[in-house]
Amino acid sequence: MTNAIELQRGTAGELRDVTREYGGKQARVRALDGVSLAFPEGTWTAVMGPSGSGKSTLLHCAAGLERVSSGQVLLAGQDITAAKDDELTRVRRRQIGFVFQSFNLIGSLTAEQNVALPLRLSGRRVSKKEVRAVLASVGLADRMRHRPRELSGGQQQRVAIARAMVTRPSVLFADEPTGALDSASARSVLGLLRGMVDEAGQTIVMVTHDPAAAARADSVVFLSDGRIVDRASRPSAREVADRLAALEA
Repeated sequence: MTNAIELQRGTAGELRDVTREYGGKQARVRALDGVSLAFPEGTWTAVMGPSGSGKSTLLHCAAGLERVSSGQVLLAGQDITAAKDDELTRVRRRQIGFVFQSFNLIGSLTAEQNVALPLRLSGRRVSKKEVRAVLASVGLADRMRHRPRELSGGQQQRVAIARAMVTRPSVLFADEPTGALDSASARSVLGLLRGMVDEAGQTIVMVTHDPAAAARADSVVFLSDGRIVDRASRPSAREVADRLAALEA
């Protein structure tokens, strides 16, 4: 382990001067432009910004789903910037969880089978007791044998969160996790995420367009044109909305 990484004890992940570009020389687009951002262990960071500001690109680079053009990406104490594909796959399967807006559950599988899937993919022994405990922790002890079509949107997202958490990841990345939910379901899911941070010390990084969702986080980072332009610690939903409106003006 390098000295640079050792200096980041207490940090679950970090971007250091990261740039991400797309396209060829004639039509090059810089989605991230020199972004440096750390994710302290046991905290919840929300990332906001106008459409096209680089939010999803930041999330994907931090999670090792996309390669950076320059800079350094640290995750769970490892420098994954230049990791080989098989190394990245192992890190993603063992060290991160990912929750999507569209749930991404497999319709033919039960809730229990969906949650067990990451363990099977990583070659780990599947413990029914462990899988059921994770489902119970998200309030679905009585829905284990239900398939996605038999669950509400909020329940499906809870299954998706349980699936992301079953490997006990260092960081849970969430991309608009409440975007497809009604307001009551969204509040319930946000309360679940908040409890995971406060009670279990989970580290969460979330992209959202919703000021109310961002206000549940410990800190909010605002992006514009691929750069961090503002930060807020424990802001209210009104403060988040005002800052976002100023960026979109």
